[in-house]
Amino acid sequence: MTDLTLYSMPSSGNSYKVRLLLSLLGRPYRHIPCEAASEALERAQAEGRLPLGKLPALHLPDGTILSESNAILWYLAQGSAWIPTDPTAQAQMLAWMFFEQNRHEPVIAVRASLRCYAHRAPDATPERMAALLHEGNAILSLLDQALQGRDWLLGDTPSLADIALYAYTHSAGSRGGFDMAPFGSINAWCARMHALPGHVELFQDA
Repeated sequence: MTDLTLYSMPSSGNSYKVRLLLSLLGRPYRHIPCEAASEALERAQAEGRLPLGKLPALHLPDGTILSESNAILWYLAQGSAWIPTDPTAQAQMLAWMFFEQNRHEPVIAVRASLRCYAHRAPDATPERMAALLHEGNAILSLLDQALQGRDWLLGDTPSLADIALYAYTHSAGSRGGFDMAPFGSINAWCARMHALPGHVELFQDA
């Protein structure tokens, strides 16, 4: 029995990060998959299941609905090792999570979206794809440099920062079309994330 219901898009990194954390925590939940342009998504929107009009949305037992993937991560990880106890480390973790949504996701995820979703194809002009590739490589280089000589983005154990950035980074090659070979530190970090007990694949809960 579970007291959590998650509406999420199976192919979305933002939705995946929540499913990943729930699995890593060993926390049961009811999953309502709502893929892009699906009847399930239209129904969830019509029924008011997505108050901000976007996925993921976590429904709590008291009727509260949480939106925004990183805010949901913060809620779910309270009291766990995924949030460091030191205030400075917490701020550093949040800085990476803000970086993920403000700089990383709008480039890495958008390029993947333009390549993978048929309804986005008209927007995938050669000029835009080239610009996203150039900017994305710069962002991936920043992340790769930050991971040099360390296993995780901060401290000796993984935090929410790692989950937030892993979600779209681990599929940047297969879905985004980035050449990941030059980013050795990222590739090693992704392998460590993949080896964590409870790890699930992007489409495993689809």
